[in-house]
Formats: sequence, C-alpha cells, structure tokens
Amino acid sequence: MSNKNIHLTSSEIASVWTSYMQNSMSIQILNYFLQTVEDSEVKGVVKKAFAISSTHLSQLTKVFEAEEIPLPDAFNESDVNLNASKLYTDPFMLTYLNHMSKAGMLGYSGFLSMSTRADIRKIFKETLSLTSDLFEKSSEVLLEKGLYIRSPYIDYPKHKDFVDSKRYLSGMNPFSTKRPLNTIELSHLHMNIQNNMIGAKLSISFAQFSPRKEVQKLMLRGKDISEKHIKIFTSILLTNDTQAPISADVSITDSTEQVFSDKLLLFHQGMLTASGTGNYATSAAASQRSDLIVNYERFSFEIAQYAKDIADEMIQKGWLEQPPGTSDKKKLARDKR
Repeated sequence: MSNKNIHLTSSEIASVWTSYMQNSMSIQILNYFLQTVEDSEVKGVVKKAFAISSTHLSQLTKVFEAEEIPLPDAFNESDVNLNASKLYTDPFMLTYLNHMSKAGMLGYSGFLSMSTRADIRKIFKETLSLTSDLFEKSSEVLLEKGLYIRSPYIDYPKHKDFVDSKRYLSGMNPFSTKRPLNTIELSHLHMNIQNNMIGAKLSISFAQFSPRKEVQKLMLRGKDISEKHIKIFTSILLTNDTQAPISADVSITDSTEQVFSDKLLLFHQGMLTASGTGNYATSAAASQRSDLIVNYERFSFEIAQYAKDIADEMIQKGWLEQPPGTSDKKKLARDKR
C-alpha cells in the first residue's frame, strides 16, 4: 500500500521527533569518541554505533522532508569540541555504548509498537535490529576484556514453591526480618545500580568541563542523587548477603576542557532522568517486597523534581525545543477576528 495519502499519526510524529533529537545528540558524542578512542576493538564498536545513528538520522530527515514537517534544530557540530583532550577512558566508552544500546532497544521497540505506517515501522524495525547487534558486539568486547559486570549468582532452586503467607509482600516493619530477595528483585536492583554508576560518572564529567556555575551545580546534584541511590540499593543487597556490582575502571580523566555544549549535556541529563523514571516504575511493578516498592516510588519523585529543574534551566536559556503538539482550539476561538 502506498503511503502517499496516509498522514503520520501523533504517535508516529512523536517517535520520529524524539528519535531525531536523541540521535542528533548521539552523533556528536560518538564523533568525539572517534577522535579520542585508542583501543582498536573499542573503536570498532564506536564506529558501528556512529554508523547506526548516522543512517537512522538520514532516514528520519527524509520523513520530515516528505511530510513537510520542520526539522528540529536538535544538535550539530557546534555542540561538540572535537579538538578537546581525552576525557573518557576507552573502557568507559565501551560501557557507555553497551548501556545506551540497552536503552536504545527499549526505545526503538516502543517506537515500533506505536507506529502504523509501513515505512515508519520498517525504519524502526531495522534500527532496532542494528541496535541489538550493537548490544551483542559491545557485550562481547566487554566480556573479552573482563569489564562486563554480571548480575549476582544464586544457587539453582531444587523444587517449585508457592507463597504461603502475606508476609512475603511485607518489608516496611524495621523490627521484623525481611525475607530474602527473589531473582526478579535482584535483577532490578543490579540494573539500577549499574544505571546510576553510569549516571554518576557522566554527571561528574559534565560538571568538570561546563563553564557555567548553574550547570555545574545541577550536574553535581545529579551525581549526588545517583550515588545516594547506589548506596541504598547496595545496602539492600549486602543485607541480603549478596555482593553489589563494582566497576574497577577509572572512567574520567582530569581534563577540564569543554567537550560538549551545555545545551547538549542538559538534554542528555534530562534523557537519563526520563529513562531512570521509567526503570524505577518498571522495577516497582516487578518487585513484591513493600520496602523496595516504596524506595522506587520516592526515588522516582526525587529524579522527577530533578528533571523539572533541568527543564527549567533549559527554558531559561532558550534551549528546550518543543515537540510538535495539537493546536489550542480555545485560543483560536478567542483570537479569531
């Protein structure tokens, strides 16, 4: 069927617009990585990621042009200093790409599920497949280099079991013994510790080179939030006699030379907080111990407030680009002549 007379739905416009914004940002980060990466295997992964983002951005640009929808300003070469000194170590670049490929798989599967038109579905299906390949490749290299942080091991169960008491769902009473964590809860705690490790390292690197005091303050606040969440999640694991994931690599150099524009780093930080909110919501829904659910809910509120403050700063600077939206019918009625 021809798409000539089929308009994009609001969901498709949202998916195309969001993906365009994120990939235009990614290209600037990956271009800087390509200038500073030293390890040949890591460089191969960076090149693969750069090719995926570049191809995808080109596809999305054609959609905007065909539908006569204005292209977002988004990000370009003015948002990155390719001559800046090396800020991130090669292992961090590799870990970052593995982390972002996971987020990409979730994002593209969501965009695919919200799309109806065949050409849009084809774009997101292809990019989802390529991003899955990037996850596989980055995971392989992490494993080969001994850098992959595995989730905790447990003894295999010997028999099937059923919940026989409502106390299985409890956990808020400080005077009662909490039941051991199940594997679903363990997996989400592990994932959220890893995500916050990445967030903390990115936050301190952004604060390290940003020339604006107000942006530095926001970035350091993000670092403090991530480290606080890591500490609480880690304590839950340790109380359960389970080792928390530990990264052995020094990820950030001492360079203070500005690498990315403040607009880009605030957008990136806002994107991470949005991802974190989604992760916490998923983790709360999957967990059955009440103390875990309460922690995820209060952490979600904390990073939601942080995300708002980031958005406020971007609005004040004139950097927050508005997604396409519906017209205000009441305003049209009031303003008509």
